[in-house]
Amino acid sequence: MYDLETRKRALALVSHGRSLNSVSKQTGISRAAIRQWQVRIEPISRTTECSRPDDLAAYSYLLGLYLGDGCLSRQPRGGYVLRIACADAWPGLIAACRDAILRVRPTNSVCLVRKQGCVMVTSSSRHWPCLFPQHGPGRKHHRRIVLEPWQQAIVDAHPWEFIRGLIHSDGCRITNWTTRMVGGERKRYEYPRYFFTNKSDDIRKLFTDTLAKVGVEWSVLARGSDPFNVSVARRASVALMDAHVGPKY
Repeated sequence: MYDLETRKRALALVSHGRSLNSVSKQTGISRAAIRQWQVRIEPISRTTECSRPDDLAAYSYLLGLYLGDGCLSRQPRGGYVLRIACADAWPGLIAACRDAILRVRPTNSVCLVRKQGCVMVTSSSRHWPCLFPQHGPGRKHHRRIVLEPWQQAIVDAHPWEFIRGLIHSDGCRITNWTTRMVGGERKRYEYPRYFFTNKSDDIRKLFTDTLAKVGVEWSVLARGSDPFNVSVARRASVALMDAHVGPKY
């Protein structure tokens, strides 16, 4: 039997890139035991080197996708699978998601797993939890979602990529219409607007805080008593969104 600290020390060696065989030889602990601990014990904090993506702009976009429609799943033999759900209706989004993952982790492979009505863009790596420390048990809107300082610095440097990722996951660009009486005749007017819908108060605030930093005005539209919808409807703000985000395709 090994105490918790011994288990964590062994897992720390694995998290730093050591093989199970080398950790077993160094510690005298069997590889089978270390594999079991990887399943039972959440990964401890990883190194700063592990916590930095290769392409910061691509990471900012991928972070938005992850917060909207992404999740991490532990593999039985260690490591994690990143899954981003992308609707079949948006092949351009699927391609952009795949490209972002490859730019963030160039050595990783990316697979497309087809489900009913969507494609799961997936990639395996033991480093995903340090790149997405918001990972945790349960749904995102049931737990606190806060960016690490290094993540916030990336979002501050690449705000439009972050906004685009959130819109591409849980947002849309639509055309509304209304009618007005002009010269005794009722005329129809159409105008575009953006919506972002997410149940997490924290994720919506990350979205609206970033909008404010780039000069986009927004408002909240509640469904009943639930303020899940963020709307961007003012002409100048829609024009900014069109220039940097645009509709999904």
